[in-house]
Amino acid sequence: MAEPLWHGRFAGGPSEALWAYTVSLPFDRRLAPYDIAGSRAHVEGLGAAGILTPEEVSSVRSALEIVGGELERGSFVFVETDEDIHTAIERRVTDLAGAAGAKLHTGRSRNDQVVTATRLYARAAILDVADSLIGLQEALLARAMSAGDAYLPGLTHLQHAQPVLLAHHLLAHLWAFARDVDRLGDCYTRLDVSPLGAGALAGSSLPLDPDATAERLGFARAFDNSLDAVSDRDFVAELLFDLAMVGIHLSRMGEELVLWCSPEIGYATPDDAYATGSSMLPQKKNPNIAELARGKSGRLIGNLTGLLVVLKGLPLAYNRDLQEDKEPLFDSVDQVLGGLRAIAGMVETLTLHTDVMRDAADAPEAAATDLAEFLVERGTPFREAHAIVGDLVRRAVEGEASLGRLVRDDPRLGAEAVVLLEPGVSVTRRTTPGGAGPEPVAVQLASAERHLDDVRAGLAALRGA
Repeated sequence: MAEPLWHGRFAGGPSEALWAYTVSLPFDRRLAPYDIAGSRAHVEGLGAAGILTPEEVSSVRSALEIVGGELERGSFVFVETDEDIHTAIERRVTDLAGAAGAKLHTGRSRNDQVVTATRLYARAAILDVADSLIGLQEALLARAMSAGDAYLPGLTHLQHAQPVLLAHHLLAHLWAFARDVDRLGDCYTRLDVSPLGAGALAGSSLPLDPDATAERLGFARAFDNSLDAVSDRDFVAELLFDLAMVGIHLSRMGEELVLWCSPEIGYATPDDAYATGSSMLPQKKNPNIAELARGKSGRLIGNLTGLLVVLKGLPLAYNRDLQEDKEPLFDSVDQVLGGLRAIAGMVETLTLHTDVMRDAADAPEAAATDLAEFLVERGTPFREAHAIVGDLVRRAVEGEASLGRLVRDDPRLGAEAVVLLEPGVSVTRRTTPGGAGPEPVAVQLASAERHLDDVRAGLAALRGA
């Protein structure tokens, strides 16, 4: 094996077992464009400090451009001593720029180099995930706007509770994903700090300017403490939590889609393009996307838990354990992006059986709360009204008479209250702000549309910055 870049301290080369166990090149190649961006900013800083001549800066910058093109085209040739993408790029730059290339790593350690590239990757990943989250929200909003006055049973404990407009149900998922976007934005703000210039752990004796380097890379600011800068992976843990929360929201939505598509419930049928069949059962049409959304949530939670365990016992400053931050980060980003895009497509193409929903929601017992509130409006204490209506429902369930007849015959309720049991009436009585009836849902639809416009504009501004 040829000599690695750090060979000077060692009389002999690394063992094959060490190399096989420690190499990260197979998975950290995706950091290449971010490493090149960091190297470009660093070499400009070396030039500004007078450590490299303008000619050397130009030579190294040209080499970085060539290397970036090779990596993008897939023509970059890796060698056995390329421990990670960072050393591979530096080696190739040195091949191209000679002595000037050998100066690229002046005042820099892989410790601050790697975490800089990881932060740059994380910023870009957040924007991509936020964009896909907004895409799913837009799909939900479009279906909610087209749902009209369709309604279905609202559930608690998976038992019928009160009818709700279908639009209201769909928007409940939209607002959950809106919180995910907010969390990602907060994470972006906290990770928007450049570690470049922290060196291995203590900074440098050279006249480097971390603030200027941060500005070149588009970071909001530079680090405050070099020890913290190279050892901090809070931003990875926070992003993994945010991604796990997205996965949990996708899982919850996936569970509902699976139930809705079951023949026993029958609220929906997936489009052929977003369903799969069975290798044995010819009649099957399975909502596998929704099932995988449930399953992959465990994977996302595992990625978060794994990194937290890695971090919980590490002393300052850098430790090689921190190499374990990248695979869970890359995997969680990939899985969430795939899930958001697949579920958005499923939502956009789903056939909704609103007649089945309506029939399920029209059971007279679904208006029990309306009957209790009818009594409250006439002076009956709620607990007493609750008991009165509960008793009528019990008697109806036991077969004494229909609930409508029992209500009509009860002098405290009578014919005026029977109207509340008619199909479609109960859902129209939800009038409080944020509620499930037509008036508050109309307000909510407009609010959701404005929210998405604002978030889209904010995301575009971040991309522009």
